Amino acid sequence: MDRITLTGVTAVGHHGVFDFERREGQPFVVDAVLYLDFTEAAQSDDVRDTAHYGEVAQRITEWITGEPLNLIEALAVRIADSLLAEFALQAVDITVHKPQAPIEVPFGDVAVTVHRERVPAAPALSGAQA
Repeated sequence: MDRITLTGVTAVGHHGVFDFERREGQPFVVDAVLYLDFTEAAQSDDVRDTAHYGEVAQRITEWITGEPLNLIEALAVRIADSLLAEFALQAVDITVHKPQAPIEVPFGDVAVTVHRERVPAAPALSGAQA
């Protein structure tokens, strides 16, 4: 499977379980790996035949800056599900980094990663089988 890798999409969000996180906000960084077939895009050389990574980055930013969530796990799943619904992807890996998480010991980063795949539609039953 072909893939597009988009790293470091950064915006300020208000996600977290603590009141001060929701009030003050903090940076969140998202990495996305988009799995799709490049065959048609390679033949047409047309951005409409691939996942436009500028639009993907914009959508990720909207999720980061949107409605606050308690968990970055929830944010990662929502981003993954929305990208699968909005773009012609077969699968997606989303990593959400929270580099300023309120952790009481020194740390470099905290991140969660989800992998989601497009679920094929169930075949419709014909009138005779229903």
